[in-house]
Amino acid sequence: MAWDDEVAGIEERRRRAQALGGEEAVAKQHERGRLTVRERIDGLVDAGSFREQGPIAGHGERDEAGQLVDFTPANYVLGLARIGGRPCVVGGEDFTQRGGSPSPAGLRKSIWSESLALRMRLPLVRLLEGGGGSVTGAAGKGKAAPRPAGDPPHTPPRFRSIMEVMGRVPVASAALGAVAGFPAARLVASHFSVMTRDTAQVLVGGPALVERALGESKTKDELGGAAIHARSGVVDNVARDEADALDQVARFLSYLPTHVGALPPVVPTDDPATRREEKLLSIIPRERRRVYDPRKLVRLVVDRDSYFEMGAGFGRSQVTGLARLAGQPVGVWANDSRFYAGAMTADGAQKIRRFIDLCDTFHLPVVSFVDEPGFMIGSEAEKAATIRHGAAALFAVQQSSVPWISVMVRKAYGVAAAAHFGPEGMTLAWPSAETGALPLEGGVAVAFRREIAEAADPVAKHAELEAKLSGRRDPYGRAESFSVHDLIDPRDTRPALCDWLAWTRPLLEEHVGPRAYTMRP
Repeated sequence: MAWDDEVAGIEERRRRAQALGGEEAVAKQHERGRLTVRERIDGLVDAGSFREQGPIAGHGERDEAGQLVDFTPANYVLGLARIGGRPCVVGGEDFTQRGGSPSPAGLRKSIWSESLALRMRLPLVRLLEGGGGSVTGAAGKGKAAPRPAGDPPHTPPRFRSIMEVMGRVPVASAALGAVAGFPAARLVASHFSVMTRDTAQVLVGGPALVERALGESKTKDELGGAAIHARSGVVDNVARDEADALDQVARFLSYLPTHVGALPPVVPTDDPATRREEKLLSIIPRERRRVYDPRKLVRLVVDRDSYFEMGAGFGRSQVTGLARLAGQPVGVWANDSRFYAGAMTADGAQKIRRFIDLCDTFHLPVVSFVDEPGFMIGSEAEKAATIRHGAAALFAVQQSSVPWISVMVRKAYGVAAAAHFGPEGMTLAWPSAETGALPLEGGVAVAFRREIAEAADPVAKHAELEAKLSGRRDPYGRAESFSVHDLIDPRDTRPALCDWLAWTRPLLEEHVGPRAYTMRP
């Protein structure tokens, strides 16, 4: 009367589920240069830590005697695991079955991933490769997945949970093959998204659908490859390959708390808080029109090897990333004068708005290195609604509640400059800092327009007036009038920032908990 037969049935289904779509389908996946979902999970999580949820979900066929003759596993693999010793929820589509388009049980498991992350208060990782729904729905073996109660007929399954999870736990998603339809929406509904350079595409509609609807004949890469989305802002980062994508997901999560009710983890470091870098003294050129690499500046200040950039290809005049100072995670924002002199474009403003929301959601103090000449001007900037997106970024900054510290390294002009200074934040200035309503070059042209036009040599007159006004500037006035909190030797920047973080740590403890509204993609 023992249950040996039933236990044997469990084990047989588990064994078959491990095979995914079968040897031939797995071999084709490898021929395409892509891993299976189980191989991806193994490459991401700590060895031996994966605890699968629903390991025998799928559809079994039995003969008249009740013996199992065939078993089709759910094409979504989901479980609890640890990454870098910290718990998380991880799941992804199995492309070796139905091209990742959800089977009934696979759809239920993918829906459960958000619910599980919310209930367990754990970060969620999605490893995406799938085509979303089809004209036949979630067809296939097994009963159709019911629509969860409370969702209106036109709402994607459990989209409310997807929205809620964005405000409660970190969400990181990787596009590791073709990702279309609803999986693409899941990709962007993340705090961090990455796609592989050569094997991934992100699409609303595939080539056949696009050609039929619009008459455009495009390949998947031409529609939504990495070359497109590195610049579009759909993904934050592009990875060399799958291993790099998984490494980036793990790095991103290492800066964040497990949920909004906890603080980001502080890690030990052998990089002294008192370190002073001689190179900082000369990194800003005396010639105002010369450019420099802001990433070199950031890396000289933050903990060694701790800088993790996000969104490098989108809104390139603004540089954003995560880093550590004395082991404590922070959000870092800088201007890149090599693109539009560092001016805030519409794309740059959207990038900043989202980045500040991320920092505020997960209690990351913001460090801003300011070299802002103002909002981008010109006809293209007006068509892009730069001022609207810029105002949204400014609102995000002023509504944030995490500690802010701004280091004025060069320009701080116009309304756009206000976005770099958080509410009740600390402001430090380098001797190279300059401020005003307009940059000197443009300001001279506007204020002395008639005088320049009437001069025998307008170009020489403009240069003369610019040199005259520039000579009147000195670095001390702002500090003497207490317009900034301190004027510092650039080499003292790291010690000053680390000291400030130590004093503001208690403010983060007061900030712990969910925000009044959920972060939007």
